Amino acid sequence: MGGRIWREYNPFLLGCVAILLVISVVAVYSATLNSITAYGTPLSVLFPRHLINIGVGLLAMIGLTLLDYRTLASLAIPVYIGSVVILGAVLLLGRVSEGAQSWLVLGTRTLQPSEFVKLALMLVLAAYWAALADRRQHWLVQAGALVLMSGPMLLVLVQPDLGTTVVFAVIWLCMAWGAGMRWWQLAAVTLLTVPVAWFGWNEVLDDYQHTRLLTFYWLLNDPQQVDPDAGYNIIQSLNAIRAGGLFGAGFTEGLLSQGNYIPVQYTDFLFAVIAEELGFVGGTVLILFQALLLWLTLNIAHEAGDLFGRLLALGIFGMFLSHMLVNIGMTMSILPVTGLPMPFVSYGGSFMITSLAAIGLLQSIRLYRHRLTFY
Repeated sequence: MGGRIWREYNPFLLGCVAILLVISVVAVYSATLNSITAYGTPLSVLFPRHLINIGVGLLAMIGLTLLDYRTLASLAIPVYIGSVVILGAVLLLGRVSEGAQSWLVLGTRTLQPSEFVKLALMLVLAAYWAALADRRQHWLVQAGALVLMSGPMLLVLVQPDLGTTVVFAVIWLCMAWGAGMRWWQLAAVTLLTVPVAWFGWNEVLDDYQHTRLLTFYWLLNDPQQVDPDAGYNIIQSLNAIRAGGLFGAGFTEGLLSQGNYIPVQYTDFLFAVIAEELGFVGGTVLILFQALLLWLTLNIAHEAGDLFGRLLALGIFGMFLSHMLVNIGMTMSILPVTGLPMPFVSYGGSFMITSLAAIGLLQSIRLYRHRLTFY
């Protein structure tokens, strides 16, 4: 790769991610410092695992940065088919945790394949719309894209993993918007969500997921109706955020976080740990860097050299956006608890590797934007 191409590299994106990773290392260290077990695993082993996951993700990022992203278009179909097969295998062989059968056990480690499928879904949708660029606004083409998304989405929904289902939907919507979806097509897709939501509520979601959604409803409308046990996660999260005040209790000094009062505080509720120990100022800084990440991703999509790259970047934007909003929203009781980690911050090996790989794709889109396009 010549020096002229490297001038297109986006150092601001790399810097933003580096700062978020530093915050992540500090926060996960604090969140696991005095904890004993999580799902039967000593939390003392999670911090070095977190560092290993970041290292693997950085290798994936470097590899994809060096690769011309357009060479991936020819792999879209086999990668998509492989992803569907793997999701099917999860339903047959996967480990059940917290009511969801979402993980595959590989020796002493576990993988959540649906995280990697997010990239596969972006890849096949971008290749599909780019290959049909002249007709991409036709309703049949848009319907075909919806079918491509529905396969993986339904397999994830029946695990049941409501959070990842939402992420798939947001990825599809962002990419469909970039492909020129008309307002009436968006309205039709919105209407389709009604029977899907009814089916999911009655036939797919478990009782604990019903309880989560109902708890969120009562917190908004009548907090006195909330079962203290059912709303424990959110209540402790809000208590930690309030306790942080303006500047926080100090690193590793949070009463609730160091006392293990916040469930899964190293992943889903890590923002509560940050808010308690670093206060409103620390939480705001984190949100600002997450917002900067989204803006930089959108900017790469806007400057992409072809439709394939633009749609791929918009899919990545949708993934980051949904994870950020849902994670912070559920921590602050603005959204229901669905178990999504924050990009580049929360503990979670599969999503960390996926997110860093996505940064590699974004840099590749930026580096190769002035070269001839396949479409």
